[in-house]
Amino acid sequence: MKIAVINEVSACAKNGDIVAAIKASVQGAEIMNIGMSDPEGQPVLTYMHTGLMSAVMLRAGWCDFAVGGCGTGQGYLNSVMQYPGVFCGLIQEPLDAWLFSQINAGNCVSLALNKGYGWAGDINLKYIFEKLFCGPAGQGYPLARAESQAQSRAALQALSIRAHKPMEDILADTPDALWAPILQHRPFMDIVTRHAESGIAKIILAKGNV
Repeated sequence: MKIAVINEVSACAKNGDIVAAIKASVQGAEIMNIGMSDPEGQPVLTYMHTGLMSAVMLRAGWCDFAVGGCGTGQGYLNSVMQYPGVFCGLIQEPLDAWLFSQINAGNCVSLALNKGYGWAGDINLKYIFEKLFCGPAGQGYPLARAESQAQSRAALQALSIRAHKPMEDILADTPDALWAPILQHRPFMDIVTRHAESGIAKIILAKGNV
């Protein structure tokens, strides 16, 4: 599984905690750390930027799962859910993670990385990822509701596509001001460049050539 870590500026100091927690909890995962880790040496990314970056990663198929967040987790949640095919949960404790995995089986989580992040916050992250990736997603809870929950997920996936413009059109129409810091963020742009022949990558690279 390819897991992209995409935190914004207010959570720079937690980037290492997120990566360490995933490494300790998810065996065999490929971690793509494209969040902010250095507030002095990287362009400033807010949840508006990381939400867009996460949607690109997911819709292009460059990652299987996106882990983001911000101070409360609410900003990133609202940002990333503006895009088609992204299903994000706000996760604050391990039980949230397990229920989101089993009932919603989404492809993205938003973490509260400042609010309530105190003593043993890094341990809470580890337990969150243990429960989020502890087994096959979408098994249902309670089990008697599994079929209904699967039907709801399928209906939501179809609705998400119908309710949004194609991702390529969204990217082309996104204001240049929003793209500016993203185009300067090397960890993300290195991935885009590696997939330079894909349609989504071509749109992004063209933004950088304007």
